[in-house]
Amino acid sequence: MEEGMSFNEALEKTREEIVFTTHTPVPAGNEVHPHRLLEYMGAYLHLDYWQMKKLGGDPFNMTVAALRMARIANGVAQLHKETANEMWSFVEGRPEILGITNGVHNGTWQDARIRKAYEEGEDLLKVHQEIKKELIAFVEKRTGVKLDADKLLIGFSRRAAPYKRSNLIFTDEKLIAPYLESGKIQIIFAGKAHPNDYTGKGIIADIVSYAKKYPNSVVFLENYDMEIGAMLTRGCDIWLNNPRRPQEASGTSGMKATMNGVLNCSILDGWWPEACNHGVNGWQFGDGKGVDDFETLEELDAHDAKCLYDVLLKEVVPTYYENKAKWAEMMRESIKSTQEKFSAARMVKEYYDLMYIKK
Repeated sequence: MEEGMSFNEALEKTREEIVFTTHTPVPAGNEVHPHRLLEYMGAYLHLDYWQMKKLGGDPFNMTVAALRMARIANGVAQLHKETANEMWSFVEGRPEILGITNGVHNGTWQDARIRKAYEEGEDLLKVHQEIKKELIAFVEKRTGVKLDADKLLIGFSRRAAPYKRSNLIFTDEKLIAPYLESGKIQIIFAGKAHPNDYTGKGIIADIVSYAKKYPNSVVFLENYDMEIGAMLTRGCDIWLNNPRRPQEASGTSGMKATMNGVLNCSILDGWWPEACNHGVNGWQFGDGKGVDDFETLEELDAHDAKCLYDVLLKEVVPTYYENKAKWAEMMRESIKSTQEKFSAARMVKEYYDLMYIKK
């Protein structure tokens, strides 16, 4: 515009230079600001109210503006593509939202010992057990709790956002308590809540209370960081994920786990619908139903908790304790089916081929 173009001409020219990735399908994760505040803070950058409104609406929605200013946009999983196109269908002038599923960097997140054992056809369970013992030593050093390397170990590590339902496994305490009291099921939790998310903080407080109640089988690791993330996604036996479908955009921790032969037990949300082969490379629960299939969130949560217990107690636990040969086969299939398909290398190539090159 400073070079003499009109607003509309400049918008079209600018759009040629911008691609946009939308992420969270949860409304709270998409920033909205009043115009008066934006103008006061100097964010108008010489545009007027009507021009800003044309970009982002009123109040000003950052995601809406980004969509209208991009020549192409994408979601971060194939299910998220569908969710995002529906979620932002009201935005006039936006491009169609493609799906480019997230990936993780193998060299950072896949344990070299597991990759070597996989490539050379060695005993994955034996190598995994060594890594699991390292995690148990790490947990004991951090918390003083000594877990049992011969008992099933579940990992749950992610932001304590309400839709992720970190404490879903405790829904029916009477049902799960015997497994925790005996140590047949052990769980390590980690993650942080947003400072202003009091519901999320409450979820963490709830988990900590269960850690005190079952001190030998439930652990909460404080100050979640990349080191904890790496230890958990390598050393646990099961990676648990139970968001309210379809509110998980992608989820990458599960990818890190699968590349290490850690078996996912997850709702069919985010990236998992693209990867899951139930009973072969992991497990799914929840039958694909989500927030739109129930009148209340409480009904959805109760339904998903029951589905979790069915799969965990009738399939996962028996396989772990009674069929180690099948468990080892599933570990191998987990690595085989995910280490390339959900790698950062594949992801970056798709961004380049589908978005960054102008067709």
